[in-house]
Amino acid sequence: MDSFGFFFVGAVPIFISAVFIIVFGFIIFAIISGLKQWNKNNNSPKLSVPAQVVAKRTDTSGGAGESRASTSYYVTFQFDSGDRLELQLSGSEYGMLAEDDLGVLSFQGTRFHSFERK
Repeated sequence: MDSFGFFFVGAVPIFISAVFIIVFGFIIFAIISGLKQWNKNNNSPKLSVPAQVVAKRTDTSGGAGESRASTSYYVTFQFDSGDRLELQLSGSEYGMLAEDDLGVLSFQGTRFHSFERK
């Protein structure tokens, strides 16, 4: 066997191990990031403030071939101070809101609780 063939045969297990470690690292990173955000939301105060719905958007992923599509729903709220906050909502909550709606937004960190129209 020449030196190239020997290198190639020896490199395959190392390459597969490296890919496994990288994928596993991304999974661990995603879990830790999610837990940190969950903990931050739980430690944030629950706020209810006057706000206006200024934008709505959706983000659809998947749906290629035999896989199912998944849609995430986002609404941007603007406060009296001019500050804006985009929160993820469920599809039914998203459908009940229209741009320019005025009301009281209740949220905790990045967690949407409710929006009561005035």
